[in-house]
Amino acid sequence: MKRVLTRVLAALILLVAATTVAGSLMPTTYRIERVATINAGPAAIHAHVADLQKWPAWAPWEEEDPSIVTTYGEKTVGVGASQTWTSDQGDGELTLTKADPMTGIAYEMAFIMDGRRAPADCAMTYAEAGGSTTVTWTMEGDVADFMPRALAGLMTPLMDAQISDMFDRGLQSLKGRVESGG
Repeated sequence: MKRVLTRVLAALILLVAATTVAGSLMPTTYRIERVATINAGPAAIHAHVADLQKWPAWAPWEEEDPSIVTTYGEKTVGVGASQTWTSDQGDGELTLTKADPMTGIAYEMAFIMDGRRAPADCAMTYAEAGGSTTVTWTMEGDVADFMPRALAGLMTPLMDAQISDMFDRGLQSLKGRVESGG
């Protein structure tokens, strides 16, 4: 019995060591990009994207986490518009740093978990072509900003999978809202 327990413990230690080494060697930075074509001009899209109070109608966040409570800053439209949120899954903040009706928006966002900030640079860019507009939604950051390096390397692929799905749903919802005139 003692021999079996020793082997199990040795295997467990080896597994933890291998996982730590693998996580330490993997990249911790991520870049997520999703694209949708919307049958409307950039200005029609911008009306929904540059106004943070319109985000709940198309963004997937509240659908994903119904515990989100959003508080808007003094300004909610254009450069300087901001919001913070609290939820059971973590808190966060977002501020628009660019808002151009022809080219899109950029924003700085940070998730706040256990007192640690996980910043990300995000954008939604517009490229008009023949009556429709290609909207590209991006997010870039470094998972090592809010967790140990070895764990961050293992989490990076999960970030891409989780955020990509939400961006896809958000873009499809935005497309439906804009194309229906809503």
